[in-house]
Amino acid sequence: MSAEVAPARGLRGRRVAVYATGAVLLVVGVIVSAGLGQLAIAPQEVVGSVLRAIGIDNGWAPTDPLIEQTLWQIRFPRIAMSLLVGALLAVAGAVMQAIFGNPLAEPGVVGVSSGAALGAAAAIALGLSFFGSWTTALLAFAGGLGATMLVYGAARAQGRTESVTLILTGIAVNAFAGAGLAILMFLGDTSSREQIVFWQLGSMNGSRWPEVGIVAVVGAVGVAVAIGLARRYDLLALGDRTAAHLGVHVERLRIVSIVLVALLTGVAVAFVGIIAFVGLVIPHLVRMLIGPANRPLLIASALGGGALLVYADVLARTLMPSADLPIGILTSLIGGPFFYWLIRRSRRQGGGWA
Repeated sequence: MSAEVAPARGLRGRRVAVYATGAVLLVVGVIVSAGLGQLAIAPQEVVGSVLRAIGIDNGWAPTDPLIEQTLWQIRFPRIAMSLLVGALLAVAGAVMQAIFGNPLAEPGVVGVSSGAALGAAAAIALGLSFFGSWTTALLAFAGGLGATMLVYGAARAQGRTESVTLILTGIAVNAFAGAGLAILMFLGDTSSREQIVFWQLGSMNGSRWPEVGIVAVVGAVGVAVAIGLARRYDLLALGDRTAAHLGVHVERLRIVSIVLVALLTGVAVAFVGIIAFVGLVIPHLVRMLIGPANRPLLIASALGGGALLVYADVLARTLMPSADLPIGILTSLIGGPFFYWLIRRSRRQGGGWA
């Protein structure tokens, strides 16, 4: 009995350590990000301003109205958006890997990213303004969700969906969306092309509280649903037939999960553009640290994804003086080499290169 309990305690302790480390890194990243910029703000002023906002009087809060305005109108919305987008993309990636049973899966597989890019490009190139300043974001969200539903509908046959068919269909839809994106860039003027390219690279610049609120509400519901499905994902890892014998409606679970991934990814990229590799890198790293159980994996992935994008946004704002680098460039610089390493590792474990 003691030999069985010891590994369980060790794994539980490792999970707590990962949660604590992720939370600490996230808090430190928020304080550092809020303090850095053309107007330097001391860490104690950042903390004091937050404490005062929640009704706790303290001697650290800044007295300069400019500092308060900078924090609450510019930096905090941007930090909150970074945290939320990173968390949602990481959770979406973890869900994708759970339903495919493949650590190489990520949200772009089902066309949500390319569909969102196509929707945003249509709004920009055609000058659409049905919903005012929200038009690009709404069409990006609709494009991502629509592309995902198209992929799933095309891949579904005889009441079931095979993972390989879904992936191949996703490749076809991604290619079609890429062609549509190229046509829109060709038809648009120089300004439209620049906006489309910049949107595709992703940026937290210009994030506002109303946008943060929408991402937070949709994201909270989506993450709660994903965590609620975690036990079924664990059973699905045993195989479709075994999971079905244990009471899991496999096809229904896949439908709900794919829609969930589309919602999480769509709302995450709608306001900030395409941000690559977060949904691939973070869940896989977390799985290596705490094991494959999906409930702790999803929670730790949310923490890790939020922390990654907060720090990436710090670098985006500070690496080049008087310039704001697209955050998608930085995540690709991290994710590209990691993806290459992951492929090589998977092939080696599978018996070498074919």
